[in-house]
Amino acid sequence: MFVGLGMAEIVSAIPTSGGPYFWAARLAPVKHAAFASWITGWFNLLGQVAVTTGISFGLAGLISTTATINTAYAPTAGKTIGIYAAILISHAMVNSFGVHILRFLNDSSIILHSLGVGSLAIAVLAKAPTHQNASFVFSTFYDGTGDPGWSMRASPAYVAACGVLMAQYTLTGFDASAHLSEETRNASWSAPMGVITSIGISAVFGFFLLLALLFSIQDFTNTVGTSYGQPVTQILVDIFGTNGAIVLMTLIMLFWLAATLSFLLAIPSLGSSVAFAAATSIATIGLYISYGIPILIGFIYPSSFKKGPFNLKMFSRPVALVAVLWISFITIIFCLPTTNPVTSQTLNYTVVAVGIIAIGALGSWFLSARKWFTGPIRQIETVQGDTVVNEVEFLGQEKI
Repeated sequence: MFVGLGMAEIVSAIPTSGGPYFWAARLAPVKHAAFASWITGWFNLLGQVAVTTGISFGLAGLISTTATINTAYAPTAGKTIGIYAAILISHAMVNSFGVHILRFLNDSSIILHSLGVGSLAIAVLAKAPTHQNASFVFSTFYDGTGDPGWSMRASPAYVAACGVLMAQYTLTGFDASAHLSEETRNASWSAPMGVITSIGISAVFGFFLLLALLFSIQDFTNTVGTSYGQPVTQILVDIFGTNGAIVLMTLIMLFWLAATLSFLLAIPSLGSSVAFAAATSIATIGLYISYGIPILIGFIYPSSFKKGPFNLKMFSRPVALVAVLWISFITIIFCLPTTNPVTSQTLNYTVVAVGIIAIGALGSWFLSARKWFTGPIRQIETVQGDTVVNEVEFLGQEKI
């Protein structure tokens, strides 16, 4: 939420569809504007591509898992990557030749992500034969990172920090309000409120669904060691039976149909059991770094930050500091291994992908981009006599 508050204050002051890379250029000193924009843009691109990987690969895993219920189907890494490829092809086809149905898909997504998630949580609680007590839900610690687990090799705090990944991953994409700000009425207020409410609503719905599933676990040992490979699938089978679980898993798949293109990041899954976690780590780190750079620049150069209607006033800099520290923390923790022992199959290759982008962005800047990249362009209308003249301002160049 601190990251969201920091971003909301920036989008209120600079409501533009360019989002983080434009903010970085506007908030940084002119001589550093192009560089800040360049780095922010590359990390945002990494996050956007990896988010698609996580969503689409997660859907492929759900399809593969659902296919095992009451059938002889045996999922393999190769089959899952094949399903994943088919999903990406379907997305590419829709975006290339069926753009007119995107509005329908977007409207359906809103319904499924609100009424659908709420209905699923209520149905799970209502149908469960028995319920766990509050002590089990809120005080039971399960390592699940190997034998011995990281809670023994490091500490329970390390396992808990690694467990933040999925929650942090679901709370991404709230910069969408900024990207749509130029098409929004009263954007200086509506856009920041969109950022804050999207985080709040997602957190509430997600927490409600998580509690519903945890309270409805019938056999904990059987759930975490399920033959289906997905504990949620086992919970649904225990509650609704195999046929009911198939129906609900199909509905859950619909929640994931919101992606475009990314294939290379999932190729390592052919030899890795933690590929999905790595994809979500890459997405989360990439997006949050792109969110954090403008916040950090605004913190370092407050004189360049002309606040909009959404103004945190005396809390602005403390909120920005907490946001930057949190992003720094998750960037480190999400690169660390989550399974013990660490082998070629359980290696968290997040640091490799993030490192390639970091080195590539910095290297390309110093070798080439600094000579020609001028940063975002802002269109300005000025009046000369009775004529409106459009002027172009390069945010990364000194005014002459």
